[in-house]
Amino acid sequence: MAIAKPVRALAIVLSLVFFYFVFQIFRSPPSLEAPGGKSDVTTRDPNLDPTEEPEGPLWRADDYAPDNPNSPRINATLLSLVRNSELGGMIQSMRDLERTWNSKFNYPWTFFNDEPFTEEFKKRTQAETKAKCFYEIIPDDHWAVPSWINNDLFQESAEILKEQDVQYSNLMSYHQMCRWNSGMFYKHPALANTRYYWRIEPKVHFFCDVDYDVFRYMEDHNKTYGFTINLYDSPQSIPTLWPETMKFLAAHPEYIHGNNAMDWLKDSARRPEHNEKANGYSTCHFWSNFEIADMDFWRSQAYEDYFNHLDRAGGFFYERWGDAPVHSIALGLFEDASKIHWFRDIGYQHIPYFNCPNSPKCKGCVTGRFTDGDAFLFKEDCRPNWFKYVGME
Repeated sequence: MAIAKPVRALAIVLSLVFFYFVFQIFRSPPSLEAPGGKSDVTTRDPNLDPTEEPEGPLWRADDYAPDNPNSPRINATLLSLVRNSELGGMIQSMRDLERTWNSKFNYPWTFFNDEPFTEEFKKRTQAETKAKCFYEIIPDDHWAVPSWINNDLFQESAEILKEQDVQYSNLMSYHQMCRWNSGMFYKHPALANTRYYWRIEPKVHFFCDVDYDVFRYMEDHNKTYGFTINLYDSPQSIPTLWPETMKFLAAHPEYIHGNNAMDWLKDSARRPEHNEKANGYSTCHFWSNFEIADMDFWRSQAYEDYFNHLDRAGGFFYERWGDAPVHSIALGLFEDASKIHWFRDIGYQHIPYFNCPNSPKCKGCVTGRFTDGDAFLFKEDCRPNWFKYVGME
C-alpha cells in the first residue's frame, strides 16, 4: 500500500531531526577557539586528555598526622576570608577539600574576618578537620578605607559603575575586600612565619583526590603561583588599571622580569573590545578564589611598590579593581612565567566555572566542562591565551 506524500514528508523530516541530534551527541568535543570561530592555540580542551599528577618527586601522605611535630609539613596554611553568616558555605568547602586532600596532610586552616568569629563558627569548622584551626581578626588599619579616598567621589563613581552593570560596585565592603586581598592579607601578624597558602572560599567544590603535598610541590619545583581557572575580566571595572601600571613601569623598568607574560597581558587578537575598553590590557587573569601561592612574592619590593602605587591611585574604590587582575598583572610582569603552574589535576568549581580533569581520581565533575551556565560564558575562558603565550606547565 502506497504511503501518502504528506506522511512520507513527515517521515523524512523526523529522520533528519533524529540524525541531527545523533550528530550533536557524538560530535567532537568543544574546541578552544577565538570568538568568531578563528582557530586559536589548540583544537581541543586539554582537560579532555588524560590528566596525571605533575612530574617530579612528590611527597605522599606519610607521617602527616596532625599531632606529629616532625611531620614533613612546611610553613603553609589553608586561608579563608569569611563571615560568620557564611558558615554553611564554608563547611561545604571544607568537607570537599578535607575529603579530597587535607585529611591526608592536615595543614592548618586560618580564617580571617573583620569582626570576631562566633563560638558556633569556631566549633563547627573545627569539627570538620583534625588539623588546627586559627581564627583571626583583621586589624582596623588593614580594612579601613584609606584617608586619601574621597567618599563623595566614591559614591559618584559607584553610581557610574552601577549604570555600567559592574557587579558589587556600590558595596564599600566589596572594595575593601578587594584591597585587602590585593595587598594586605599577607601582612597580618598571624601569617608572619607562613610562606605558602591555599585560598579557599565558601561554596566551592573540589572533585578529585589529590595524593601529594601541593605545598611541597610548590617549594620543591620553585613555583610561585598555582591556578586552575583563567578568565577575562569586566573591562568596565578596571579602565585605568593598565594605564596606572604603565606609569609604574615607566618609573621602575628594573622590575620587569626577562621571562615575563607581557604578551598574555596585552593580547588584543582574541577579544579586541576588552583590550580597547581596558586601555591596552587583555583583562586576562587567574581567578583568584583559587590560588596556591608563595607569599614571598607579595612581600617582594617589586610587588610592594606596585601595590602602593595602585593604592594611592584610588582605583580600588573609584573603580572596582579586584585582587585577581592586580595579582595577575604583577605575576605576569615581575615573575618568571615558568614559575606559574596550572593545577590541571585539581578538579574545582566556583559558580559558574569549572576545572574538570580527565582522571579516574575525579568524581562529580564532567570532564572538560568549563561552565554549566549560559552559552555566552564560554567566551570568558582565557586559558587558550595562557597556553599560547606561556604553555601548559
